[in-house]
Order: sequence, then structure tokens, then C-alpha cells
Amino acid sequence: MSNVRRAVIDVGTNSVKLLVAEVNGRSVEPVLEDGKQTRLGKGFYETHRLQPVAIAQTALAVGEFFKAAKKIGARDVRVIATSAARDAENPGDLIAAVQKACGLRLEVISGEQEAEWAFRGAMSNPKLSREPVLLLDVGGGSTEFILGQRDELNFRHSYRLGAVRLMERVPHGDPPEPEDLSAGRSWLWNYLYEEVRPMLEPALKREVKKHAQHHAVRLVGVGGTASVLARIENKMDDYDRERIEATRLSMKQVSGWCERLWSVPLAERRKIPGIPKERADVLLTGMLIYEAVMREFDFPELRVSTRGLRFAAVMDNA
Repeated sequence: MSNVRRAVIDVGTNSVKLLVAEVNGRSVEPVLEDGKQTRLGKGFYETHRLQPVAIAQTALAVGEFFKAAKKIGARDVRVIATSAARDAENPGDLIAAVQKACGLRLEVISGEQEAEWAFRGAMSNPKLSREPVLLLDVGGGSTEFILGQRDELNFRHSYRLGAVRLMERVPHGDPPEPEDLSAGRSWLWNYLYEEVRPMLEPALKREVKKHAQHHAVRLVGVGGTASVLARIENKMDDYDRERIEATRLSMKQVSGWCERLWSVPLAERRKIPGIPKERADVLLTGMLIYEAVMREFDFPELRVSTRGLRFAAVMDNA
């Protein structure tokens, strides 16, 4: 089987991301990765509609990434959209804008499809496929909880819980007050207890029983927030996939970063090594979700994967 150069453009609630890769069966070797923050979900949770400015910015980014992918020889280009487009009353406006920008039909994928692809993408890393994992994909508008091992996917669910959605639901000042952090933690504790635990806890118990030789399920974070947590822990200004994926974050480290970053102004956060300037605001709520899941389900450690749904989508790209 020969390599095929393929591309996926992922339209998320917070940003548009590009992956161009050499694909050979289940082997995915990135050639180009890029991202632009377009804030498609801005103002969405008040109106349930995608805003014209956000649609225009997103379509422009898609068009630019389409040209970049074609310029370096991508044979197939696929454009997918997740939470904000999925939940909007007017996804047709975005679909039309993307069609005009690059001539491609935007695929709005379901939460279950997003969860499955996130798992398959992460499992394309052989180091993660040896033991049962709970994969946590914290996005802008949704968070996917996926439980399984290797090719065996035993639980998946997409919750309407994301960094941008939480930022609008539990607003904070600049700098955030201690009460803002307490309010965010309290809201998340209630949400996890009422919405997530009833489904996830039995699935975790079944997974531990099924794979008793491993003693525990490992927590793996995928997506921008998890990668940034690894980068700030390692003081990494540059993106280094191997170093990010070698990082292990303890509960103490994650909580420590929450306490620290929730106490400084946005301008100060932007100066911290490892934090991309455009993510310095939404990072606060994203990392709070990881902290809350670790506390609620007693995970002592967070591992990080840089391979998410785009890696699976590009494998499926016909």
C-alpha cells in the first residue's frame, strides 16, 4: 500500500485547524499542521445562532487552509465541523460560506462521531494502545468522554461542556477573583455529578473489571488545552510533539496551574512560556474541566495526546 497525502480542516467552536498528512493504512505522518482562532462560538450560547462575523472569519480561514493543503500536494481535502455548527439554528449559513470559500461541502459531524474519531486518532499512537484509557477531548463547545483499549471502544459520549461554553456560562473578571474560581469549580462539580457520573462511573467499573491485569484506567487528554498544560509545565514556547506526549501531569500540578493562572491578568498569562497568546483566555476554563474530572473520578495523573479526531478523519478520507 502506498502513501497518500490527505488533508482535514477541522472547524471547531474556538478555532479552525489543519492537518495535512501522509496516510498509509493506519499510519498517519503529519506533513503540515496549523490553526487559526476564529471564535465561531462567540455569542452563540446566548442566541443559538452563528454570528455573521464569526462565520466570515471561519470561512476565510478554511479557504486559506484549503489553498495551503493543495499547494503542498494534498490529493483529498475534507472539511468537518463540530459542536457550535452541530448545535446552531443556522448551520446552513456556515455551510454556504465554506462552499463559497473553497468549493467543498462542510460535514457537520455528530457528537458520537467526534468521540469515535478522537479515540481512534489517539490510538494511532502505539504507546497509548497498550492499556485501557479514558480519553478526554476538551473542545470549545463540547467535551468527549471515550473509554476503551486499542480497537475496543466501550463507552463514548459527547457532553455540552466545553471551554468556550463554560467561559460564557461562568464568566470571570480580569484578573479573575477567587470567587470566580470557586464558582467555576462548584458549577463543574455539580455538572459532573449530575450529568456525567451516572453514565461514566458504571462504565469505568466495567472497564477495570474487564482488564484487571492493568489495575486502573489511565486518563489521557487530547486537544489544545491538554497540549498547552504540557507546554507550560515544560516551559515550551515551541511545539514539540514528542515532549508533549512524554509529559505526565499529577493532580497537584494541574491544580497548581489552575490556582496560579486564575490569579493573574490576561496580559500576564500571555507572557508565560508555553501559552499561545490567542489561547490565554479560554485556557482557564479548559484546564478547570481537566482538574474537575481528575478530582471527581480520582485520577492521579493526566497523560497527553496530540493526536485527535483529525488523525482519524484523515484515515477515513476517501
